[in-house]
Amino acid sequence: MNAHVSSAAVAPSPAANELTPAALAFRAAMRKLAGAVSVLTVGQGDERTGLTATSVSSLSVEPPTLLICVNRAASSVAPLLKERAFAINVLRPHQEAVADRFAGKGGLKGPARYEGADWARLETGAPVLADALAAFDCVLEDAIERHSHLIVIGRVVASRITENADPLLYWAGGYRGLAL
Repeated sequence: MNAHVSSAAVAPSPAANELTPAALAFRAAMRKLAGAVSVLTVGQGDERTGLTATSVSSLSVEPPTLLICVNRAASSVAPLLKERAFAINVLRPHQEAVADRFAGKGGLKGPARYEGADWARLETGAPVLADALAAFDCVLEDAIERHSHLIVIGRVVASRITENADPLLYWAGGYRGLAL
C-alpha cells in the first residue's frame, strides 16, 4: 500500500506566542487529559531520529493500525516520510530520561537521542526500545496534514510487550506514574 500525504485547505494557525484566548484555554484543558508517553523512532545508523509524543492512539485491530499526531515542524517528519517505517515505543516510569532526550531537551538531535538505552529491531528495522512497556513496529500507511500537525497512520507489522510493568504518563505538564 502506498502512503501519501493528503491535505485540506485550512487557514494557517497563529504562532505559539500568538495563541488566541480560546486556543490557550483549549491547551490548558488538554493538559488535564492524561496520556501514555511514547517515543516515535525512525531511521538507521547516523540517520536515526525520533520524537516524544502523547498523541498516540489505536485506530483499528483488523488490520492492526495506530495513529500518531506529529507537529509538521518536527525534524522527524522528513525522515518518517522518506523511510516509511517507524516504531512507537510506550515508555515506563524509569524511562523519563529517554522521553526527555527524544523531546530534544539539552539540544540533543538525531542519533544522540538514542544514547543511554538498549535498542533492538523487529520487522521493519526501525529502532525499538528493548524494555519498552509496548513497542509497535509500523509501516507508514498514510499521512494527513491538518493545521499544524501531520496525522500519521501506521500499519502495525509486529509488536511486543513487557509484562507486569507500568506506563509513564504525562499529565498537567509533567511526568507521572500510575498510583492505584
